[in-house]
Amino acid sequence: MIIYEDILRAFQKNKVKYVLVGGLAVNLQGAFRSTADLDILVDMTDTNLAKIVNILKQKKYFVKQPVDPMGIADAGTRKDWIENKNMKAFCFFKENGEQVDLIIDSPVKFAEAIKEADIQRIDGIRLPVVSIKHLIKMKEKTGREKDKLDVHELRVIKKLKAAK
Repeated sequence: MIIYEDILRAFQKNKVKYVLVGGLAVNLQGAFRSTADLDILVDMTDTNLAKIVNILKQKKYFVKQPVDPMGIADAGTRKDWIENKNMKAFCFFKENGEQVDLIIDSPVKFAEAIKEADIQRIDGIRLPVVSIKHLIKMKEKTGREKDKLDVHELRVIKKLKAAK
């Protein structure tokens, strides 16, 4: 069993286009990092986003903003939120504390990330994990201390993998 397995299985079943990023991707790339949320970089098409919203609503996730979460699946609404509300991520929450973040503002775009994603398989789930190179690029832009530590660990892992 892996964290967020039910969502990841639903994504696979519904052919959601996404790449794992954030702390879970750091773990799957070989570093140890405590994380409680699921960060995903997604194909920002209306259809793909509608699939994601429907899956998360089915799994009893909600948004804290006073908006209909399906608005993220509408190009015009999404553009307004990004440009006028400076949206960086669209976050879904569950009563038990679980959180799923759709990363909106990233130095690595989905099309770029999926080309070099490391495909991992765990318990029959196909997991597209952002490459170490792209994960480092994303984490360098945040300026957060935990991301600086992640970058250091990821560089060590990258060197070890290259030496094989």
